[in-house]
Amino acid sequence: MEIVILGAHNCESLNTRLVSLLIDQTIAIDAGGLTSSLSISAQQQIKAILITHHHFDHIRDLATFGMNAYMWGPINVYALDSVLGVISTHLLNDVLYPDFQQKPLPEKPSLKFCPLEPNKEAIIEGYRVLPLPVHHNVPTVGYWITSPDKKSLFYTGDTGSGCSSCWEVVLPELLITEVSVPNSLEMMAQASGHLSPRLLKEELLDFKRIRGYLPPIVTVHMSPHFEGEIREEVAQVAKELEAKITLGYEGMRIVL
Repeated sequence: MEIVILGAHNCESLNTRLVSLLIDQTIAIDAGGLTSSLSISAQQQIKAILITHHHFDHIRDLATFGMNAYMWGPINVYALDSVLGVISTHLLNDVLYPDFQQKPLPEKPSLKFCPLEPNKEAIIEGYRVLPLPVHHNVPTVGYWITSPDKKSLFYTGDTGSGCSSCWEVVLPELLITEVSVPNSLEMMAQASGHLSPRLLKEELLDFKRIRGYLPPIVTVHMSPHFEGEIREEVAQVAKELEAKITLGYEGMRIVL
């Protein structure tokens, strides 16, 4: 399994892109920086897109991907039914941008929306995908994804504290989670359903208590305004836990 981090941040700039991951060139997870990171030929290889929740920094490039996929759709888009409803109502609504569930032709649209049920496994392009609810300020799921050759990762998406219900289920070889802000902004993180390095440490201690090990960890959704501070604090957490924790970055490739 090869994972490429297309976007690792929560703000966009010349050097930072919104969150999006790509698995084996085939399955995208979140679409914040999907089309801005890939050539048209690379986009044509994508067979499915998984969305964790409806916040704009995770869905933005669904619009541009839908336009690009005019010639080769439909591409299946998977998410909670409520998330797909928000996308239909507020983004791809024929007002802000075309409804790519109906265009270019109703019988051959760019995008096909496929509702997922939390805690119910689905087989998507040969991969086992289990959506698990996490604690954010809108309905959100993380995805435990297992490849045909049994390699697996768990991506929490945006989450705050309290992931123990996920830890009781998943056994990943890689954990991709978020750290949005430094410890100095922890109250803001808690109020908005995000993690600071200290809160991440608590979650990882809980993971190890429940599962008895810690997989390699990659963090995303960082605010570029505080990335230096986050890097130092995450490094301290890694030292204290004797864990491998790496800040994700645009273009990062991980092979399991």
